Amino acid sequence: MTMDSSPRQNLGISAYSWLKRDITRGVFQPGEKLLMSRLKERYQLGIGPLREALSQLVAERLVVAISQRGYRVAPMSLAELADIYDARAQLEGLILTLAIERGDDAWEADILAKAHTLAKVMEVNSPDEMLDVWDARHKAFHTAIASGCRSPHLLQVRESLFDQVERYRHLWLQETVFSEQALERKRQEHAALVEVILAREATRAAEMMREHLMTPVPIITQVMARRGLA
Repeated sequence: MTMDSSPRQNLGISAYSWLKRDITRGVFQPGEKLLMSRLKERYQLGIGPLREALSQLVAERLVVAISQRGYRVAPMSLAELADIYDARAQLEGLILTLAIERGDDAWEADILAKAHTLAKVMEVNSPDEMLDVWDARHKAFHTAIASGCRSPHLLQVRESLFDQVERYRHLWLQETVFSEQALERKRQEHAALVEVILAREATRAAEMMREHLMTPVPIITQVMARRGLA
């Protein structure tokens, strides 16, 4: 039984990862019905792993279960955008305050290393790769900062909010990563944040972090209006 469950579990994880990525990237639009026949064909997987993936995405509020009629991609709204971003900004401010209080030299060194990697010029082969690489390094930078709070429960809540905001973030990423001017603004914001964090100015750092996390909201609002999502 153990030998059988491992491949099945791997299929479920793959289905979840692929489907989540496609919803985040807009392959499946908000409100669109997720037809099992189309999913089976796209991912070359059976109903079992797909249902498992869909159930997990329902729990993460990216998919809505329709009674007896399957699944739809969860809608997007300006109200949800504002609420999730505000919740993230408030929580990140609290986590950063705790991190400055509890973080040690190794924490500071990790922040500096991740900031350096993020700021470096990268050679990439395609726009999609650019988006993926920058996003991964950006997440690693912010996670390094947050990790200093040393609270697994707070970090778990943070991760959950991050999952829920992913579709909205992707709209912002597309507008930011391909604009050298926007990227330079981000580099400056990150450098300023690091400086204040390392100076252990908790109140100022938390305020700057909240402002930093809210900057995408007006941009996302414009994109959603342009694409008819709001």
